[in-house]
Parts: sequence; structure tokens; C-alpha cells
Amino acid sequence: MNKKLFTLATSATVAAVALAGCVETKSNVENKDDQSETASTKPVLEVLGMASQEQDMNIVRDQLVKNGFEVKLNIQPDFGSYSAQKDAGNYDVAVSSWTTVTGNPDYAVRGLFKTGGDYSVTADATIDKLIDEASTLTGDAAKEKYKELEQALVFDNAYIAPLYISQKFQGIYAKEVNPDTVRLPKSRAQAWETISFNDTAKNATDTLVLHQGIASLTSLDPVKGNDGSINTLNTNMYVRLVNLSDTDEVVSNGSLSYQHAISENNKEYYFVLRDDINFAKVENGKAVDTGDLVSAEDVVFSLQRAKDQNSVPDHRTYSIHENIDSVEIVSDITALEAVKTSDGQSVLDELSAKLPAAIAQVVTDEASVDNAAGKYQVVKITTPNPFPQVLNYLAHQSGGIVSEAAVKAVNTFDVESYDPNVNVAYGDQATVTEGATYANHLAASGPYILVQKNDYEATFVKNPAYQVGTENEPKINHINVRFIEDNDSALSALRNGEIDVLQSVPETKIDVVKGDANLALKTADSNAVSYLLINPKGREVSKSADLRKAILYSINQDEFISFYQGNKKPAVSTVSPLVDTGLKLTADSTKVKEFLSAYKASK
Repeated sequence: MNKKLFTLATSATVAAVALAGCVETKSNVENKDDQSETASTKPVLEVLGMASQEQDMNIVRDQLVKNGFEVKLNIQPDFGSYSAQKDAGNYDVAVSSWTTVTGNPDYAVRGLFKTGGDYSVTADATIDKLIDEASTLTGDAAKEKYKELEQALVFDNAYIAPLYISQKFQGIYAKEVNPDTVRLPKSRAQAWETISFNDTAKNATDTLVLHQGIASLTSLDPVKGNDGSINTLNTNMYVRLVNLSDTDEVVSNGSLSYQHAISENNKEYYFVLRDDINFAKVENGKAVDTGDLVSAEDVVFSLQRAKDQNSVPDHRTYSIHENIDSVEIVSDITALEAVKTSDGQSVLDELSAKLPAAIAQVVTDEASVDNAAGKYQVVKITTPNPFPQVLNYLAHQSGGIVSEAAVKAVNTFDVESYDPNVNVAYGDQATVTEGATYANHLAASGPYILVQKNDYEATFVKNPAYQVGTENEPKINHINVRFIEDNDSALSALRNGEIDVLQSVPETKIDVVKGDANLALKTADSNAVSYLLINPKGREVSKSADLRKAILYSINQDEFISFYQGNKKPAVSTVSPLVDTGLKLTADSTKVKEFLSAYKASK
């Protein structure tokens, strides 16, 4: 059994946990009230987390014990076993994290907190209404609505208890890799195509080694996964209609479109497509050009399945794209001339900027595409209501363009009767895992394609038909993603030159990187928030708002910030890095006692 369960009775004597800063340990937080109250009368909380989160779990435990709880730590060795425990409901609170990789606040809440969302942890009509209302607003109006949402989510109901906002610290083995070519975006996943060795001659021959903590991949079908195991991998394997810049602006740079334009009513979005990207597939361990253009037909297929919950079994990302009403290929150039943008230009004029040749004709089939001759495909996306945030969602890895032919060739099963023990779905990790199950069927539209993986690493090679001859053509031919779960071990691998880029340097080890002459450190703001997720069903915390609020006001964020040497920031919700609502969580032992008393009185 992989479950490692620690029970800490408050009357027991335990060794002090060595924590930096002012975090109190179990041995020095007990007070007379704690000692006079028997363990049997104290609420018992099971705190779930991974071994890599053990420091946070220790701090949470000490804060809860200090405020009158008995705590059991359920520490799982990896993400897979953590997820299994979480799905089984074996927790009262789970140490969780969320990074808003789309750079917009709606994504920070919709999938997590809206009823029926991909990872929904609540079923609350008030919160559903606030999420939908906030999504259509901008500026101060949006700020006020997200403030209402945070009030309802955190303070009125205590569905989550925020811990902190992280910052980004990236380590680069500068002895071999050019730090100037390694991007550190605020939101989007790591971009591989720009990275180069210092000696550019090595780009064709040597292997760039990157790092990821999670070895078990949810799915290489971009709509079936939305977590840290596949976000970076799918982002680099599938091109999208737009991208996010390093500062969260929606851009066409490096995407499938040359340009995009928005109608003046903010409900129609147009994209003029490039013709210099073909799908790649793997043959004999190498990436080959299929000759199949990444076309408007593939865009329509990809986005229609992205927004349809029933298009694939275990669809994890449909709520991200639920605001898409229709996706179609434009067949009449005069339609582009007739529609105006907010600045008074026609959509045709706005799309025509910086093209290889002026748009002379829009075509509906890929065989007729010839950008050099002025023949382009244009895709139109319509939303039922004004919703500019749809562009941020199109930049998400789930908006990656897949091959209609490749997906249909694999997904021949009936979705309703799908059995993972019998059926093979497009993107199943077993099909790229070395051994008897290997049967690589991937078709990559992005700069790289996954050749194979094992428990140690995943091997990628350059798509030979990805924007060849442009600034977006991938620099390095071969990339391995090394799976190292422990951050300290990953840092040691970086210092030894075993990996070339460590995307997440532990905050407590920044000085180590700064002091190593072979390394370079990059820093950036982040949209990553860590919080305690309260179990929404099946436990006492699920039923009692008073019990949840007692947990909430036990959390002292200053202790986390102190432990991480000032390299964390206060949070209220997953929206905090994007919208400052002015709300703040302050630990309050008096409130904890009041809510615990109310909880006990109600039993």
C-alpha cells in the first residue's frame, strides 16, 4: 500500500521540525487549553499532500494543532498516488496548487470552482453566478466582482484556505546553455523552440536535458489533461491559434496564425493561418514530415472537440472552451471586408498586416492554400456573448491543434462505452512508453514530438516541418525531459550539468544558484497559488462551514513567507496574482475558537 499515514496526537511528544524563520513546531505550540482538552474532543483533520510538499504540510499541521485540532498527515510519494487518494476522498484538507497558465482571471476560477467544471470543488449557485458575471467585465467593475467572488468563496464559505503566491526562479546551466535564449514567462509553459546551446553547432548534435517532477503523464491528447504532468509537454507538441507573451499579452507570434482580429461587438474572432507547419509523426525513433498541413479543417475539428464534454472520455478541459459557440472556415472574402473592428478598420485590413502576400482569396480546403500566392485559410470563432477572454483560452495547451485524421484513426471506440482496460485512446501514455505497449500514434503540430518515455525520462525530437527558415523554427534537435521528483535532487543535477534548465528552483536554494559560477538565475512573477482544498463531500468539513472557517483562520501566511525567506507573497484565492481585490486573510485564534465552539454546539 502506498499510503504513508502519520498520526500526531496532541498529547504526544514529537521531535521539533527544523524549519527556518519563525514557524513554531509541535513541541512549542501546546498551551494550557490544549493540554486540558482531551484528544477525543478535538476535531481530527486528515491533511493530504505529496512528499515534495512536506514542508508546507508541517507548517499547516503546526498551525492547526496550535488552534485545537488533532492532525493526521497523509503523505503520498508522487502526484499519481496523491491524485488517487484525492479522488477517493481520503482527506479533510489537501495541499493544492494552481497556476493560471492562460493569464486571465476567469481561468483562475472557472474550472476549479464552477459547478460541473473540470476540477470543480464546489457546487454553489452563488459562486457560479459570480464567476459568470465577472468573466464579462473589465477594469474596476471586474475587480469589484472578483472581490465579491473571493468573499463568497473564502470568507463566507471557506471552500479553500489560501497559503501563498509563489514567484518563479529558474536555474540555467550557463556553462553550456545560452541564458538569453531561455524564456521565463509569467503564465505560459516553458517554450522550448528558442533555447540554444552556447556553441550553436551543438544544437544539431547534442541533447538538451530539461526537468519535470511528474513522470506519470495524464494524457498527450491536449483536451484530456490539465495538470503539471503534461502542460509543458503538450504546449510544445501542439501549436495553437495564439500564444501568450512572457508578460501575458495575447499575441500571434509563434502560433498557427499570422494575425488575429476581433469584431467591434467582441463576439467574432478571426485568424488568418500560416501554411508553413505540417504534422510530424514518429518512424523508427525519428520525427518525419507527414506532408499533412496543419489546416483550418484541423482547427475546426480540434476546437469543436475541445468544447464538447462528450467528444472524448474523461474530458478535462471542456469548461475552458465552453464560451465558444461556433468554429468555422470563412469562405467569402467580402465577409471580412464588411465586418469592422473596434478601431474602425475592416477585419480584412487588420488581418492583412505583415503577411507574405496580400490576401487575394480565402480558401476552404487545405489543398488550395498558397500563402505566397495570396491564398489563405481564415478561421472564425463566435461567442454567444462578448467574451474577449476566449483568446487567453485559445492560448492554453488544451487549445492545441490535433490532426483530425490521426485522432479519428485511433479513437474508433464509442465514448459512452469506453473502457481504458480494453480501448486505446489518442494520447494514452502507454502508447509512448517503451516496452510491449509502445505504439506511437502521435501527430504533432508543434515544434517537438514525443518519441518515447520511461520512468526516467521522455525523449523529444524536433518537428522537421515546423516553420522552417523562420525565427520560430526550433533551434535544438533533441530534447530529453528528465523526471526528478525531489527539488533538491533536481538542483544537484543542474549543478552537475546533468540537466540544463531547472524551471523551478526552490526558494530556499536561490543563494546556491547565485553562488555557482556555472549557473545563471532568472526570476519572474508567477500566477501560481498554493492553498488548502477543503473536501467538498463525505467529511465533517464538507458539512460544516464553521469547521471550515476554523481551519481558514488557523492559517498564518506570514509563517510561510518567513520560512521561504520572503520569496512568497500573501494570497486570498487563485485570482490573487491577477486581480488585487484588497481582501486579506489574517490568522485569528479568537475566531478559530468561536467557529469551533459553534461547530461543536451544532453536533
